[in-house]
Amino acid sequence: MSNSSNTLTSAGKTSSRLPKWATSFGVQIIAALVIGLALGLLAKATGSTTKAPNGLGATLQTIGSSYVSLLQTAVVPLIFTAVVSSIANLRQVSNAAKLAWNTLLWFAITSLIAVTIGIGLGVLLQPGSGTGITKKAEYAGKTGDWWAFLTGLFPKNFLGLGASTTVTDGVASTSITFNVLQILVIAIAVGVAALKVGKQAEPFLNLNASALAVIQKVLWWIIRIAPLGTIGLIGNAVAVYGWDTIGSLGKFTVAIYAGLALVLFVVYPILVKTHGLSVKQYFSGVWPAVQLAFVSRSSIGTLPLTQRVTERNLGVPQGYASFAVPLGATTKMDGCAAIYPAVAAIFVAQFFGINLDFSQYLLIVVVSVLGSAATAGTTGAVVMLTLTLSTLGLPLAGVGLLLAIDPILDMGRTAVNVAGQALVPAIVAKRQGILDESLYNAPRKGTAFAAEGESPEASEETRELAGAKA
Repeated sequence: MSNSSNTLTSAGKTSSRLPKWATSFGVQIIAALVIGLALGLLAKATGSTTKAPNGLGATLQTIGSSYVSLLQTAVVPLIFTAVVSSIANLRQVSNAAKLAWNTLLWFAITSLIAVTIGIGLGVLLQPGSGTGITKKAEYAGKTGDWWAFLTGLFPKNFLGLGASTTVTDGVASTSITFNVLQILVIAIAVGVAALKVGKQAEPFLNLNASALAVIQKVLWWIIRIAPLGTIGLIGNAVAVYGWDTIGSLGKFTVAIYAGLALVLFVVYPILVKTHGLSVKQYFSGVWPAVQLAFVSRSSIGTLPLTQRVTERNLGVPQGYASFAVPLGATTKMDGCAAIYPAVAAIFVAQFFGINLDFSQYLLIVVVSVLGSAATAGTTGAVVMLTLTLSTLGLPLAGVGLLLAIDPILDMGRTAVNVAGQALVPAIVAKRQGILDESLYNAPRKGTAFAAEGESPEASEETRELAGAKA
């Protein structure tokens, strides 16, 4: 009788638990996408606009922007402490220079493949012909500048931060920005200096390692509320821009997304497979970061999660990942700096009736492979496009034609950027024999990654045991 009662009680508690699929991070993100889409359409249908959002529109905007702000607050301390720790760990690594060289090489190889696909689609689909657009919109935004990139490598202060103040109706507001490339330079300098100092730097390195552990724990909490942020981000995007702006630029939009799909679902799987790794495991491992990148439209904002899944899901050693992933977030942009500027430059040339010769196509390749670093810390795609157009001598007014649909395109571009930023470290780690393939091939079990200090398997077993005891 007692055993029967216990069984019923246990059964009752078990049935009250959420099903396993409902606790999956990926499922939660997909559900948030659907909910956000529905709420965005509702907000748009009820008259919400960019300048005059209604209650629902303002709520979605606040939730989305607040979540991106939370992610970005973790970027500066994460990059600094992680890079310093990784350099400190290089004392035990004999091939650090080789890892760095191979990382840059594979950044260039994948960018070359992506820009070639972009040029091919631009020539094949002719996106700039027959658009029906007569207004030649002017563009007065920031342009790509090689010299600004070089001078921007030198930090203006210890934290690599900048501030700008604007005055509106007599009210001054100040915004703080950070340059990821400068933070990398500072962290590398501090890390190398700590190595040179030697034993006297041990207390500093221990403090830095402790700070990194604390930051990663806070980051874990931020990432766990990503589904809520997703609702706000995707809902605001739909409410503000909708999908009706694609219209007259349909062929251009198709060309961009076709190129993104080819890179993400054809090129990347081929590279994964040729290195003896599982394509399924790659996608299941990187997908949480790709999903967040799609809705947030920010490689920098997604950086903490990208680094996390690269280490925990793809098995890349933390010391190497903390160097390669932040570097990739500023210089590895197959979507924004390869596919998009290639197709867009061809669009502008076709729209204005300008014929491109072989040398100009070659210039597109060179700028795309080498130029993404020049857009670090800025709105990558637009500035990269202006850099490409100015290099080719094409009208910068063409940028204004494409700004209306840029947010819609930016979702796909950023997703591909992030997928590539995780792919290259995994490939290089595999080629150098330092990839943890047991972790790479481990069952995900519906979790994006384990809590700090646990393996994915241990984390899942802990939750199941806790649920059984509840």
